[in-house]
Amino acid sequence: MTQRVELATVMDRLAVDELVTEYAVAVDDGDWAAYRRLFTADGRADYRSAGGIEGDAGQVAGWLAESLTLFSMRQHLIVNRRVRFGTLDHDAGDTARVQADYINPMRFAGGDGTATAPDFVCGGRYAFAFLRTPDGWRLRRVVVEEKWRRLPDPRPVAVSD
Repeated sequence: MTQRVELATVMDRLAVDELVTEYAVAVDDGDWAAYRRLFTADGRADYRSAGGIEGDAGQVAGWLAESLTLFSMRQHLIVNRRVRFGTLDHDAGDTARVQADYINPMRFAGGDGTATAPDFVCGGRYAFAFLRTPDGWRLRRVVVEEKWRRLPDPRPVAVSD
């Protein structure tokens, strides 16, 4: 591998990694216009394992916007990113796949929109598929595989004297 190819691979890896971060920030901040811009025109997302929907980026952004109003705070932590570059029509480096684990603590919103209730936490694995476009790397597909969740304990807390 030449230095030029190695540098291009490093630059692609950084760009793909940045897109994963932008994805998490868009969801956590509720920036649904930014979320949509991360995807190719035919990009899709699948949140069915977490009780959500599968659809194009616009449909999913609408569903997320509505369903995440339950939470006043969201914070995706996406780790253990495994990046693999692939080929499209025999041109090396046109596609990429990232498998990454996540943990997502969220805070339930109170009646007035403030955080008053216990945390909800879930975790699992993302499968991201990317495509190099004339505008740079974009998401072609996101699949969420929720593996666990922790809900608040509904039992009242015992108070001792």
